[in-house]
Amino acid sequence: MMGIVVGKAADIPDGGRKIIVPFRGRAGIGIFNVKGRFYALRNICPHKRGPLCTGEVAGRSATSAPPSLTEGFVGYEREGEIIRCPWHAWQFDIATGECLVDPAVRVKTYPVIVDGEDVIVAVDASDFKADG
Repeated sequence: MMGIVVGKAADIPDGGRKIIVPFRGRAGIGIFNVKGRFYALRNICPHKRGPLCTGEVAGRSATSAPPSLTEGFVGYEREGEIIRCPWHAWQFDIATGECLVDPAVRVKTYPVIVDGEDVIVAVDASDFKADG
């Protein structure tokens, strides 16, 4: 594994993101700051290969089955932890890369290290191959 310095932690504020293209001709990697923790995802949606990391960062709807029409819960949870593909609205957990609808479908994640002020994404040899 090798590390790529992708920027300074202060340049990616809480709730922010940065998309880098470390290898020519590749889709790139999205780096996200979620509540002070940094995560990195491949910028390709596994559904139709859309630019996943350019999509909306949001939460997800949450409900509980009501025992009657006047009871139950409808709300929003995990705000800022979910990325939604701009092409077909597939949603993925930024921390794990798991698809919310089918956890067997995943987007590639990369380890992120913060060393002093530097945000470093760890990549391996397979990341140098053509996107496919």
